[in-house]
Amino acid sequence: MFPFSSSSKWLPAVVASSFAHSVFASLPLIDFSRMGQVALTGAFAGLSLFDDSAPTTFDPSTTSLLSRTPQGALTNLGNTNPGGSILAGCAIDDVFYFAGSFSSIGNATASYVASYTPSSGAFSALGSNGPDGPINAVHCDVSNGNLWVGGRFSSPGSSVAVWNTKSSTWSAPPFKGFSGAGAQVLSIASNASTSSLMFSGSFLTSFSQNITSSNDTNNPNVPYSSGASPFSSSLVPIPLQNAEIEGSPSSLNAEFSNVEAILCPAGPDGPGNTWLAQDGNSAVITVRTYTSMSAYGIRLGNTFISGYGTTGFSVISIPDNTVQTLSYVDPSTGQNMTCTDSCPLSTESSILYQDFLFSSPVTLSGVQITLSEWTGAAPGLHMMQILSSGAFVSAIANQNAQSCFAPNPSNVTMTGTWTTEDASTLIPATLQSVLVSTVPVGTPVSQAPTFTWMPYVSAAGQYEINLIIPGCINFQDCTRRTSVQVTVFPGGDSQPFVSIISQQVQNDAAILIYSGPIVPSSSSFVTTVTMTLSESPVGSGQDGEYDLVAGNLELVLTSADVLSSSGSGSSSNNSSATQHGFGFFEWPLSSSASIDATSTVPDSSVTPLDSVGIELYNSLGAVIPGATEVTSIIQHPSGTIFIGGNFNFTTGTASGASNIVAFTNGSLVTIGNDGLNGAVSSLALYGDDLYIGGSFSDTQNPSMEGKLSGVAVYHVGSNSWSTVGAGVNGPVAGIGLSNGQLCVVGNFTETIFSSGATSGAGGFAIWDIKNGSWVNSGGFVLGNMTLFSNGSSSSQGESQFIAGNIQSMAEYGSTGFVMLSNGDNGPSITPLNIQLGSSPNTSASITTSQRRGHGPRGPVSWISRHLKATLFSRQATTSPASLPAPLTPAPAVLAGTFWSNASSSRDLAIIGGNFSFLSSSSVLSQGVAIYDPVSLTISALAGPQIFGVVRALLVDSSQYLYVGGEFNLSIASANGFAVYDLAAQQWLSSMTQPFQASSGGSVVVRSITSSTYQSNAMIVAGSFSQVGSVTCHGICLFDASLNQWSILGDGIQGDVWSVSYAGSNNEILIVGGEITLPSGVVANVAQFSFSNATWTAIGNPTDIPGPVTAVEVNGGNSSSIFAGGRTNDGSSAFMLFWDGISWSNIGTTLQSSSNISQLLMVPLQNTHSPNGVIESDRMLMVSGSLSDPSFGSASSILFDGEAFIPYITSLSAQGTIGFISALFYSIANFSFAQQNYLATGVVILISISIAAGVVFLVALVGIIWTLLSRRGDSVAKYDSNDDDDSIQHRPSSLLEHINAATRTTILGTSSFNNIGSDKEEMARDGGVADPDPFGPDASNYLRAETPSDAVIGTLAAAEEYSRPAHARYSFDGAGEGELPLVAGLEVEILDDRDTAWWYARNPQTGKEGVVPAAYLY
Repeated sequence: MFPFSSSSKWLPAVVASSFAHSVFASLPLIDFSRMGQVALTGAFAGLSLFDDSAPTTFDPSTTSLLSRTPQGALTNLGNTNPGGSILAGCAIDDVFYFAGSFSSIGNATASYVASYTPSSGAFSALGSNGPDGPINAVHCDVSNGNLWVGGRFSSPGSSVAVWNTKSSTWSAPPFKGFSGAGAQVLSIASNASTSSLMFSGSFLTSFSQNITSSNDTNNPNVPYSSGASPFSSSLVPIPLQNAEIEGSPSSLNAEFSNVEAILCPAGPDGPGNTWLAQDGNSAVITVRTYTSMSAYGIRLGNTFISGYGTTGFSVISIPDNTVQTLSYVDPSTGQNMTCTDSCPLSTESSILYQDFLFSSPVTLSGVQITLSEWTGAAPGLHMMQILSSGAFVSAIANQNAQSCFAPNPSNVTMTGTWTTEDASTLIPATLQSVLVSTVPVGTPVSQAPTFTWMPYVSAAGQYEINLIIPGCINFQDCTRRTSVQVTVFPGGDSQPFVSIISQQVQNDAAILIYSGPIVPSSSSFVTTVTMTLSESPVGSGQDGEYDLVAGNLELVLTSADVLSSSGSGSSSNNSSATQHGFGFFEWPLSSSASIDATSTVPDSSVTPLDSVGIELYNSLGAVIPGATEVTSIIQHPSGTIFIGGNFNFTTGTASGASNIVAFTNGSLVTIGNDGLNGAVSSLALYGDDLYIGGSFSDTQNPSMEGKLSGVAVYHVGSNSWSTVGAGVNGPVAGIGLSNGQLCVVGNFTETIFSSGATSGAGGFAIWDIKNGSWVNSGGFVLGNMTLFSNGSSSSQGESQFIAGNIQSMAEYGSTGFVMLSNGDNGPSITPLNIQLGSSPNTSASITTSQRRGHGPRGPVSWISRHLKATLFSRQATTSPASLPAPLTPAPAVLAGTFWSNASSSRDLAIIGGNFSFLSSSSVLSQGVAIYDPVSLTISALAGPQIFGVVRALLVDSSQYLYVGGEFNLSIASANGFAVYDLAAQQWLSSMTQPFQASSGGSVVVRSITSSTYQSNAMIVAGSFSQVGSVTCHGICLFDASLNQWSILGDGIQGDVWSVSYAGSNNEILIVGGEITLPSGVVANVAQFSFSNATWTAIGNPTDIPGPVTAVEVNGGNSSSIFAGGRTNDGSSAFMLFWDGISWSNIGTTLQSSSNISQLLMVPLQNTHSPNGVIESDRMLMVSGSLSDPSFGSASSILFDGEAFIPYITSLSAQGTIGFISALFYSIANFSFAQQNYLATGVVILISISIAAGVVFLVALVGIIWTLLSRRGDSVAKYDSNDDDDSIQHRPSSLLEHINAATRTTILGTSSFNNIGSDKEEMARDGGVADPDPFGPDASNYLRAETPSDAVIGTLAAAEEYSRPAHARYSFDGAGEGELPLVAGLEVEILDDRDTAWWYARNPQTGKEGVVPAAYLY
């Protein structure tokens, strides 16, 4: 984690997956732990805890450099000068280097490049004499301590410079730099083996070497390897399907014991595609074909399975048993080397294979490969092939098996009659099959049989073609032999080559019939060699007949260079003249040469990959348009280089390609659908997936429905494209990979889901590769972002840096939902890990104004502005107009509730609002979601989806979820209200009645609550006039047990926005809105008494200046009520306090743009100064969109009875002020009284000590009493009726609980079942039990602030009974005899006589045990 500068506004997170704030010590400390699990909802993309000591605005003309922790928290490190930019960065050790175009950063003066040291939090310039112009690219060569920079400058090198971190000096690169075509470098990347650097951009290069820029190939499937040369990679592997192959000793693991699997691996290095020797042993692989073959070498691919690998080997040819001398290319240096025994095999994983060639083609029947040296447990191979001398074809069709990597096998065709005969070869015990056709002497050529060989040729080159003719002595047909005419069609622009060959050879002979280039003109072209009877046959034949013999055809590659015209489809340039390249240059890091690449690169410094630049130059037709550039390059482990930029090719092997191409097997090739239809800015590889960023929307030949907006993924193996969601809504400047996530920066404001839904992302977005979804970035930033770079690693993971022109920023990024808990020095905030999007579908019943998206600039109004004047006018009639629906920009989370899932024993959050999301099954869902704070996953409700906006949620004891809002549902006639069975995972149409709206309005359910006064009763409030057949305006009661709706008293008219409860048992309902009472009185705050079913206004209705949007009762006290809303004319906000006598205004400083969505009393960890409005142990949290001249803007503030204290600020995805809808929590009746609880172990020890003290004291008193009472009893008579057991002596309650727990564990029964026999006897005898401590009418009831404050021993009066309680906290119950608890769980109290530990039963499981009393309420 990088530290921050003294001017920093934001602080990074310090805990995984949640961010604990550490500097806002002045903020009141809300005690979230007493509220259970706590969450905050709203319409925001980012939020921060309020800090008035830091600036709240950014200058977008500057570029800000931000650090980002592994958990996503953002810290502003510093800003550049106005007009400055930061484009690239990388880290060496613990120092981050960054570059661009700037003259200062933070408090440091630095031109174009600077460093940031986290340990000191300081910026530094990099010496003097550095680059004198803008820098576009940097590369950190950590092993050598060099920082390479590229851009558009002239000193110290032309477009390239090197900073040595050890000597702190600048220098030009060893190759001086580049020139031409604008001479700027846009990208610097290492090759796959990190042995060289690849530079790309807009510049020209010149080469004096005879470089073959490309060969078209008949086999585009051959993977590239730097362990092969252009020559060796052109040699077709000999098919070994019918050979005898043995590897010994093989691994005992069956997945690695099949040696034939390595002849042509079907997949990557691993099980089924790799052969391993037995652990601790060298190995021998023997191949016998029992036929004569011409081989030029072998191809070996090492295995890189952990703990295995070959390091040394040798090759013996069969049958001459000669150890072959091999030549090969050292992949680390590119130099040609030779070896005999043993030969080295590279263990570099980027080297797919190496080719080892004989000094010349060798005729053999097999090879023996000895793996003599290895690393780890044993040697092994992933690939093993015998390379032919070039190409081959047998006269026997079924002997032409398909070669590895070849698209098709060699083939033959014939006319006339041909028969098979076998001939011996020069190799003992081997035979060669040939075809023989008998031709009558005098047959015209036009009627003679013909034979055509079609060898598979993998690449163009210089070849010698030999016709193998078996000797006539073996066939005993010398007199029947004659001459034949052979015609070779080499391809390209070469004319057919015709020769007359005599087959009258006594011994086997290889007759040269052609020497020259073979140039396939297309991927389907094959070279053909046709034989027929010559015009003037030699010899007289025998018995009037000739024999024509067709044997094998052998092609020997003599050179991979070939000369052809541009029209042949092979853009080869092989001459001694200077060749030009564009936009690409490779430099080996190990090179000690000193050259001038601004002039002509000498032969000695040319690398094989320099042909990439030549191919680019040729493909552009040697004309470089002004905007053409190569912006990014990357090399796949297979050796393929991907090249991205701004270009279009109209000629060459990649003709038609746009903006991205691949270079493989010496040629540029197009990738799926000819590339992309816009410029590419950056590339990143994740396995075989190539992620691409830029300014495009689809492939060049449209195939992705326009869903590649700015970012795409190309699958290397399948040559296919996939979407990243549906991209972003603007150009992407850069991408990077970190911890399995794709980090995207650019000038965009939204991410787009595949469904078309969008979610705010102001220039920085995160795509989770594993889950395939957009996720929260941790922090929130809005701007034109230009840089993402990984930094150094720490124990908490790898940190990152981002930079750009920032308009606004928030420390925590989350779409509408965060979890809150107590932190060390303030609240700990855990953002929603899932990215929520706008809802793609809306209810047909919702008006356009209610569906609209984000609000205008400036503070977001909770209430629709254009409706305020008409809807907030003072209503003098008894039928007030309906309140307007609040502005609900999407995505927004407007409601939430916690649900204790009995099946998983987890507390889950259920959220509702105006949003969509992709569930774990990748199905688009909307409106309602279930979030698991443990697994950080989100899931949808099964069944039909809600269409519209959800504003209220409630879960009852039957695990029924009540959903309210303004929506439709395709079951029954659900309209604004529905019930879902969480256990059965289905909507309950039987409990759904249609809601009807008031005239001219629409149905909106804003509140669903329950009262402990009336069980099974749900109070549903909002804007409606009727439910089913029951007329109830604005508020209605639903009895879940009877499935029945009823009106509250005589009902009201109007709309209800908020409800709360007063009284010791919630027997008084407080409602706020715009209401007309049954008496005709218009009241904005009213109360309903459940006991007498009457409605009354609270105070003088005229004291409330307008409709009320939020009400809250302080601790159930009906003489302490808060109300907030807007004035009748909609011009300003207000907040009032009811003290039991009158209303007083406490929100006089709130500005007109303020809107209040929720009022809530919250408990404190600390205290504030006491006053007559709010007790010192609590505060009032006011949420919404709030403005005040004393603090500016905030989304949540705290009120202590005297002053407003800003608490949380939020931002929308557009950078405007966001709003907070509500804070919800899991413990319904939490206590405000501050209690400091000791640890469980300490409580047990203290209890044991107290119990022991009591026992000792009782024993002592008993002894003293006995001594005193017996002082005069020496002559007293013994009374046989005295019963020593008449008084039962019990141990302490704690000891009894422990004994009970132990007894339960051992016997399986509760020892509490037998206690209290005296009470049972009293009951049987008709005795009177102890009076009810609460009184028959509950008149003596006082709510206990904690369980231990309650009257102790309430079950002592009748121990066979139990009473319900709820778990305030979760308790693991790991101890012997303890009962585990989950927060919110309802339990039955069986014994509560101990102040610290109670004996309880879980009614769901039937298990019993002791639990801490303080954990229950």
